[in-house]
Amino acid sequence: GTRPGPILGEAPRLPGGPDLIRSSEPRGTLYVVGTPIGNLDDLTPRALSVFAQSDLIACEDTRRTRVILSRHGLAKRTISYHKFNEGRRLPQLLEALRKGSRIALATDGGTPGISDPGALLVRAARQQGHLVVPVPGPSALTTLLSVGGFDPGPFTFIGFLPHRKGERRRALLALRAEPRPLVFFESPQRLVAALGDAIEALGDREAVLGREMTKIHEEFIAGTLGSIRAALSGRRVKGEIALLVAGAGGDVPPDDIPSGGAVVPEEPVAARVRRLIGAGVDRKEAMRRVARAAGLSRREVYRQMLDEREDGE
Repeated sequence: GTRPGPILGEAPRLPGGPDLIRSSEPRGTLYVVGTPIGNLDDLTPRALSVFAQSDLIACEDTRRTRVILSRHGLAKRTISYHKFNEGRRLPQLLEALRKGSRIALATDGGTPGISDPGALLVRAARQQGHLVVPVPGPSALTTLLSVGGFDPGPFTFIGFLPHRKGERRRALLALRAEPRPLVFFESPQRLVAALGDAIEALGDREAVLGREMTKIHEEFIAGTLGSIRAALSGRRVKGEIALLVAGAGGDVPPDDIPSGGAVVPEEPVAARVRRLIGAGVDRKEAMRRVARAAGLSRREVYRQMLDEREDGE
């Protein structure tokens, strides 16, 4: 009637799957663990296994990390590690690594070091000769890019803009000529004001806003900065926000495609070309980008521009 134990020499099965810490990884290792930004099912089996085998979990908010651990039946030692105490915690964590501890580093959600604490500990651990192992997982940055609909290619990650209006506007003005798409994080309290500043500094560009991504109330709003701001007007915005904004003529996201599959342009082709030229893009390059986004040949774009000019005369 007794339950048999594991076969001698066999490691006990861990929650979430097999032992995913490699035997080649020595004691005294820092694991940088990506955790769900909303949906707890997005935790990877490897992340779960690393948590199970770690001696200590340094987390931005111990309460949120314990929710993840409890869901999988884990009771682990946790310690807070956030931007207000990371200087004070650093010697303690480095000493634990020196003594051979395996430490998992996690944030409130997403990947440590991406607009979240982590860089200071990672740099110090590496400088002292400890192994630093990434355990990839969710990130609000890549989540929004994956559904943004912009052409794949380089982008510029800004993170959170300054809180004060003057500093925020100066930061946005400094990005006015950046040709690559921009990705911002913003708080719900400052979102509408930040959108207004972005319109003034950058112009009314194409954009996609992601709110509460992967959570129950997930929402995406695509259009221009102005139309997104209008859609949020009068609403009490809640949750975590990420915003993808077209660069200075450096990207033209595809037009909205309704369920029937036909492409419906948001504005005339000629107007899109003029807008890109006004942003500093060479005329031929502007025509090429608009043609690609609209599914037309450059010859057809040129013809439509001539037709519009004749209609205006």
